[in-house]
This record gives sequence, C-alpha cells and structure tokens, in this order.
Amino acid sequence: MPADPLNSAEKPRPGPDGAAAGGTAPRPEAVEVRRSTRRRRTVSAYREGGRTVVLIPARMSKEEERRWVGIMLDKLAAQESRRTLDDGELAARAVRLSEQYLLGRARPATVRWVTNQNTRWGSCTPAEGSIRLSHRLQGMPEYVLDYVLLHELAHLLVPGHGPEFWRLLETYPRTERARGFLEGVIAAGRLPNLPRDGGE
Repeated sequence: MPADPLNSAEKPRPGPDGAAAGGTAPRPEAVEVRRSTRRRRTVSAYREGGRTVVLIPARMSKEEERRWVGIMLDKLAAQESRRTLDDGELAARAVRLSEQYLLGRARPATVRWVTNQNTRWGSCTPAEGSIRLSHRLQGMPEYVLDYVLLHELAHLLVPGHGPEFWRLLETYPRTERARGFLEGVIAAGRLPNLPRDGGE
C-alpha cells in the first residue's frame, strides 16, 4: 500500500467498490438521470430525498452521461461541505459511517474538530475512543471528509496500517479517490510560488 496521505510529514496548505467485512457490498449512492429534449447544453443536479437527480440533454451519449454524473456529484458534495459541521454533527456522521461500512463496530466516545493538527488530517486515541479532525478538512468534498473519518474509525479497531486495517477501508467505495484528492492537496503545497505577472 502506498504512503498514507493522512499521516504525511509534509505540511499541506489549506486550500472500486470492495466487499464489506460482513460480506455485503456497500450501497452505491442513488442517482437518477433525467434526460430532456428541451435541455440543449446545460447539466444540473439536486438532492431529492435519499437520491441525487441529474438533469442532462437527451442527445448526450452514455459516456458523457457518466462523466457529467461524476462531475455533478462532486460539485454537490463540495457545496454541501462548505457548511461546517459542528462537533455533534461530526460525531453523528462518524456513527453513521461506522454502521454503514464497519458494521457498527467502531464506537467513538468523542469526535471533534481541532486547529492544532497541521501535519496530519486526523488522529485518534483508541484507549479513549477519541477522534480529532484537522480544521483544514473543512470545505473539502464530503467523500474526503468521510474517508478521513472512516480512517480514524478503523484505527479504533486496528491500531496500525497493516493489511487488516486496509481491508476495513476497502469497504468504502471512494477510498482511492479520497486518497488521491488528499495527495493532490499535499503536492500542491510543495509547488513553488510562481510570479503572478509572469515577469522575471
């Protein structure tokens, strides 16, 4: 398994599907695509109950549909994550994720935001059942926040980063995508500051 972006020594700047441990696959996000002959170029999406509705032009190919569904899911997730969850909402989210992906086995005593974690995205103390997430995650897409929460929840069950730990995270269908996002944030933090005017 490659280096874990959650435990990078770098200081990042703010800025599929596996089987579940119990043998059941995680439920995919419910998406309904509605095609319209009156819609020419625009694509839009919104949440409706427990599903996401994506509106696309009728002439769009299946490949374009798949691409736009992914784009719109990310866009909605980013919009929703701009509203910062308070510690109580964060704890409730952790419980839901544990039930959905870890069979409810990880039971944190506390889950909270902290502002003193600049070299890692999250941390936990298994003996106390406490999970702390860096405030730098606020505003990132929901699937990234969920991955970091699951990462720390998995540490309540398995302390290290061995094969058993990574098997737990394989139950989350966006693990690799979230890891890639965090690695991109870390890499962007290493880029030199380029002059804005393009001058010498």
